[in-house]
Amino acid sequence: MELRVGLASAPFQMESWEASARTFSDIPADEASVKYALPAAEWVGKDAVIGVKVFSANGRTAGWSNLFTLSVVPPLAPPGYLEAADVREGSRLTWQGDAPHYRIYRRAAEESNPLTIGETERTEYIDAKTEYGIPYHYSVEGFRTGGDVHAFSERSAEATITTHDTYAPSVPAGLAAVASIGSIELMWDRSMAPDLAGYRIYRAAGDGRLEKLAETAERPSYSDRAVESGKTYHYAVTAFDKLGNESEKSAPVTVIAQ
Repeated sequence: MELRVGLASAPFQMESWEASARTFSDIPADEASVKYALPAAEWVGKDAVIGVKVFSANGRTAGWSNLFTLSVVPPLAPPGYLEAADVREGSRLTWQGDAPHYRIYRRAAEESNPLTIGETERTEYIDAKTEYGIPYHYSVEGFRTGGDVHAFSERSAEATITTHDTYAPSVPAGLAAVASIGSIELMWDRSMAPDLAGYRIYRAAGDGRLEKLAETAERPSYSDRAVESGKTYHYAVTAFDKLGNESEKSAPVTVIAQ
C-alpha cells in the first residue's frame, strides 16, 4: 500500500502531483480498515491532495483511489486555566482559549474514561447534571470545523470539584394574611425546590421583633390561632431544605386580629 500527499494546484495536473507528492509506504496492508497519522507541518495553511494506491502480491495495482483535497489549518492551542466552581445550578467551568468551539469532557468519581457532556462557543459552561458529594473531573478541548476543515486541540488539564448542597430554597413569595374570628390565616406560593423540607413562620406582635412561631412541612399555609383581638401582628415566612439550609425571610405582612 502506498500513500501520497502533495499540494493542490489550479488547474490540477495528475502527473505533476505524482511527481512532487511525498510518498509514505510504511502502511499496514493486511488490515481491512487502516488508520494512519502523519505530520502535517509541511502543509499547514495549504490545500493538500491525498491519494492511496493498493498493490497485489505480485505488485500489480488498479491505480489511485479517489483523490481527497484537505485544507490543513494551524493547530489549536489547548484551553488553559480551567477552573471549576460550585454554584447553585451545578458545576460552573471557566477557561481561557481562542478556539471557535469547545467540547467539554467529564469523569465521575473513579471512572477512567471521560464522556462528552456538551459543547459551547463560550469560554464557560455549567454542568447542571451533577449530584452532591460526588467528585467530578473536567477537561476541555477546542475545535474548528467547516467544509473539509477539522482541527482539534489537545485537551486541557483536568479540574476537579465535589459539589455540596449549601443552597437554600428561594424566598417564599406571595405571602398574604387574612384576619378571621379567632385566627389569622396565612397563605403563600408553593416552593418548587426539589429538596424542600418545609416552611418556618415568623411573627412579631406590635412593635416587637420577628420570632419563630411554627414550622409546617405540608401546605403553603398556616392558621395562627394564638392571637388577641385588636392586636397588630407582623408575619414573614422562610423555606428550608432537607439539610437545613434556610432561605431569607419573605417580605413581611401586617394584619390586625379580629
